Amino acid sequence: MSLYFEDLVVGTLAGLGSHTFTKAEIIDFAQKFDPQRFHLSEEGAKGSLFGALCASGWHTSAVWLRLVIDYRMRQGDFMRFRGERPARYGPSPGFEKIRWTKPVFVGDTIRFSSQVHEKRDTKSRPEVGLLLSLNEGHNQNGDLVFSVISKMFVERRTPLGVT
Repeated sequence: MSLYFEDLVVGTLAGLGSHTFTKAEIIDFAQKFDPQRFHLSEEGAKGSLFGALCASGWHTSAVWLRLVIDYRMRQGDFMRFRGERPARYGPSPGFEKIRWTKPVFVGDTIRFSSQVHEKRDTKSRPEVGLLLSLNEGHNQNGDLVFSVISKMFVERRTPLGVT
């Protein structure tokens, strides 16, 4: 979303896209960033809690973030095409309640979405507002596998206190 803070409506839902996790990419990510046996090989995963090779939660999170960035870039391009300047986003003061509720296995396709969850004024930074978004990922069966509340400073069209 490259909309300005004032334009964002609580409850608005955006589809970010989907991603199918492959064996090769699950192992590649795990080798670089999260070398747990259930992320590194099918054999190692058999005796684990998950019983089969599955993606790291951080891998799922990284895919979600890539899709968020791609979505914002597309929205910004669309605004520029219409002759508008997209709002500036960032920095992010962090995340809340990150959860990986079900494993993501080889071949699972995860559909990601982002919903405007809450908007907060920021008196110390009148040129921006704080956006909280509820982000989720659901597998091909509709099961929730990932959720996080992200926080992002979003540019206002008009700073607080300016009329």
